[in-house]
Amino acid sequence: MHVLLTGGNRGIGAEIVRQMSERGDHVISTSRDGSTGHRLDVSDGTALKQFAGAAGTIDLLVCNAGVFLDRGQELDGGFDADKWAHTFAVNVTAVFQTIQAHLPNLAESQSPKIAIIASQMGSSERASGGSYIYRASKAAAINLATNLSIDLEPRGVAVGVYHPGWVRTEMGGAGADIDAATSATGLIARFDALSLAHTGVFENYDGTPMPY
Repeated sequence: MHVLLTGGNRGIGAEIVRQMSERGDHVISTSRDGSTGHRLDVSDGTALKQFAGAAGTIDLLVCNAGVFLDRGQELDGGFDADKWAHTFAVNVTAVFQTIQAHLPNLAESQSPKIAIIASQMGSSERASGGSYIYRASKAAAINLATNLSIDLEPRGVAVGVYHPGWVRTEMGGAGADIDAATSATGLIARFDALSLAHTGVFENYDGTPMPY
């Protein structure tokens, strides 16, 4: 399987790349700083298009790159406009533009799939306050995935959106529930199971359906 994953330089992304490569998949990954894979700033639309033009056939596109800039900010005085703009540029706009740029590459596959890594923090049913920017961006990503699943189904492209769990990474913190390897193993199983028969799913890494 030919796989392209954004944000593969650390945490869950790096572990997905490692596990899928070890089982024999051909995995291309990107990172903003170029520390692993191909250097690519996903918020740069021009760079995205240039990269997609040379990527070739893609069976699975994993939109994993993301930022969490408003952790711990206070309602009075926090959440400045620059954080809103940058977060949405990476977590929402870049996801859409990445998918849009790679539609011709996905069209070359016999069973193309798109996986968007979101978060339960984007679920309206599980709202618990705080982290307004990150939560809003992930809610938008979930909505984006749901709508894309409708428009891409006639093209034969399956779309799923996934909560990776609360993972012990730089973003998740040391007190999180699971390690990156556990999350990645579960997510890969979700990617394998994704098909047109249940396109549009929002699932936990362990396969549990998530509330929108």
